[in-house]
Amino acid sequence: MFTGIVAATGKITQLQPLEEGLRLTVEAPALGLKDVALGDSIAHNGVCLTVVAKKKNAYQVDVSKETLDCTVGLDIEGGEVNLEKAMRLSDFIGGHLVSGHVDGVGAVVKFEPVGESHLLVIAAPKKLAKYIARKGSVTVDGVSLTTNKVKGRQFSINLIPHTVAVTTLKRLHPGARVNLEVDLIARYVERMLNAD
Repeated sequence: MFTGIVAATGKITQLQPLEEGLRLTVEAPALGLKDVALGDSIAHNGVCLTVVAKKKNAYQVDVSKETLDCTVGLDIEGGEVNLEKAMRLSDFIGGHLVSGHVDGVGAVVKFEPVGESHLLVIAAPKKLAKYIARKGSVTVDGVSLTTNKVKGRQFSINLIPHTVAVTTLKRLHPGARVNLEVDLIARYVERMLNAD
């Protein structure tokens, strides 16, 4: 479980093909790996992956073909990723409850400065749009964000300067694809309402 508060960004320095997927080497000196053990979970652009090897400032994770097929940004050597260690029960939840299981990929419609902030407009896949509500929570590339407006499949977000500065969202542009995870509570509410 995660909170969507990005702790650091890292760089994918190596892609090693596996029989069904990839092994990534991620350099992340700013994440602080001293307390990271083999088997720990780290979110990469919102995708929960398990540490399988570790060096001083880098570690390796395996990504299945299934995960690669339904996410973006994990198969680019030299690519930058938002990182967050799994939360502990005693941790402060600064964002919202995030599972690290990406629900789908959205497309950036607009990313432009508005005053000191940035306006981000994303088109969600049709199957996810119903879970996105005005003033609700959504995770974009692992970042917990609050929606401002929702119209059809599109939703808008105001990104404050700090979020732009410390995450990979600063590199977004119209047409870019992003990992989306909808609010966990919305999915359970729907399930309860539609249970037989």
